[in-house]
Amino acid sequence: MSPSALVLAQSATLRAPDIEYSQLSPMLIVFGVAVVGVLVEAFLPRRVRYSSHLVLGLGGLTAAFVAVVLLAGTRDSAVVGAVAVDGPTLFLQGTILLISIPAILLIAERSVDSGVAAATAELTTTAGAEPENGTDAFTPQAFAVPGSIAEREATRSAPGHTEVFPLTLFAVGGMLLFPASNDLLTMFVALEVLSLPLYLLCGLARRRRLLSQEAALKYFLLGAFSSAFFLFGVALLYGYAGTVELPRIADALARGTDDKALALIGTALLSVGLLFKIGAVPFHSWIPDVYQGAPTPITAFMAAATKVAAVGAMLRIFYVALPDLRADWRPLMWGVAILTMVVGAVMAVTQNDVKRMLAYSSVAHAGFILTGLIAANRAGLSSTMFYLLAYGFSTLGAFAVVTLVRDSRGEATDLSRWAGLGRRSPLVGGVFALFLLAFAGIPLTSGFVSKFAVFQAAIEGGAVPLVLVGVVSSAIAAFFYVRVIVLMFFSEPQSDAPTIVVPSMFTAAAIAVGVVVTVVLGILPQAALDLADQAAVFFR
Repeated sequence: MSPSALVLAQSATLRAPDIEYSQLSPMLIVFGVAVVGVLVEAFLPRRVRYSSHLVLGLGGLTAAFVAVVLLAGTRDSAVVGAVAVDGPTLFLQGTILLISIPAILLIAERSVDSGVAAATAELTTTAGAEPENGTDAFTPQAFAVPGSIAEREATRSAPGHTEVFPLTLFAVGGMLLFPASNDLLTMFVALEVLSLPLYLLCGLARRRRLLSQEAALKYFLLGAFSSAFFLFGVALLYGYAGTVELPRIADALARGTDDKALALIGTALLSVGLLFKIGAVPFHSWIPDVYQGAPTPITAFMAAATKVAAVGAMLRIFYVALPDLRADWRPLMWGVAILTMVVGAVMAVTQNDVKRMLAYSSVAHAGFILTGLIAANRAGLSSTMFYLLAYGFSTLGAFAVVTLVRDSRGEATDLSRWAGLGRRSPLVGGVFALFLLAFAGIPLTSGFVSKFAVFQAAIEGGAVPLVLVGVVSSAIAAFFYVRVIVLMFFSEPQSDAPTIVVPSMFTAAAIAVGVVVTVVLGILPQAALDLADQAAVFFR
């Protein structure tokens, strides 16, 4: 047979792959709405963009969540095995979407600045701030030099920075794909899709522009390095297994020889990229700087949703692709979890800025979450997913409260400025205290139930020393949480105390959702625990 005839014969046997659109519907809805948002930015008049984006964003996220609910019980793969649609995928996708809805409301807030008068008309670029003429948290002209005439003109003329909505939706779409990826190349694409919009969003703060741009640059550079580590790990695992599909990698390890050096090195490099995303020590250095410099609504979104997506991807890799390397990766994760819990808790005690304190708190919680992953059993999987659900809403609510405490320069994040805040506004102080108690793991809050669940799973998995370290770290963390509560309720307010802004219904709704979830999951957690347990079965 001639070469041309052979090619024709082979092409006759090939057929286009089947794409299961219904199983991909949550991601397709979000990506579709994000693309429509780009068209809105390009063609609609500026005066109607804000309302259009708000309707599109909330409607798209709600429709995607309904699609997740309709897929409940599905255990299958899609797009020729590239995407797994199973219990963990749907639980984590639902969590990301539920967190993203109040996050969009927080991003849409446009009134918190309007009640605070500017202290001066001229602000220097060294301070990194700008005159108070804005209505939201985002600069109207991102490429303008901070403090320049061009920026001031844009601030006066532009009503808002509405491209943050499609950027956020693209990030959400990447987050939905990240824990659903059933092969390493798809996972890498998802990693980049969720990361690139976040790099941009971190540099769009209306105030403290230089700090915001520095945060974006740090996040971008370190994120690029972590992505390179991830991709190098993918290459090494492919070199060992001859495939990038997670179940097939597991099969290759199960029948492989004793020489697994290539697989071990690939696993280590892969872990670097994922541990960077969740902010685990020693890959946490970007967390405090980026969380402090980014616009607070974006910080809230990143701290809550990105951790869910990244931990979900880690669970799939370690539970689906690398179960036969458990004896090798567990000691490594033990060390990372211990360092993360201890360093996060100790460093949080030394902070004098509320956002940096919450950032190091996020680092410590990454260690607690890794405790559930290290359990390497079904209880560890279900408790980790429950922890992500509970922690996500508490974190979003805590950062939302931070946006309400303001002075002439914007958010008053220095802890000394929060003295007496609970006396001046018992409601705001009480809500923030509730979130801090949840972070500390105090009973009758979601934080207590989630920590108890992951510690119990770790004990079942034989990680008792790790649990002891976790308990000690929780005690250290409780110190600085209680310190802030004492500062708010038992200290005298300063003479120049910051203003506590009455928010619009958007921020109020985001905070209310955080409060309700934190309380309900603390008092009546069984339904969510059962749902997580039912979902804790991976498709292989």
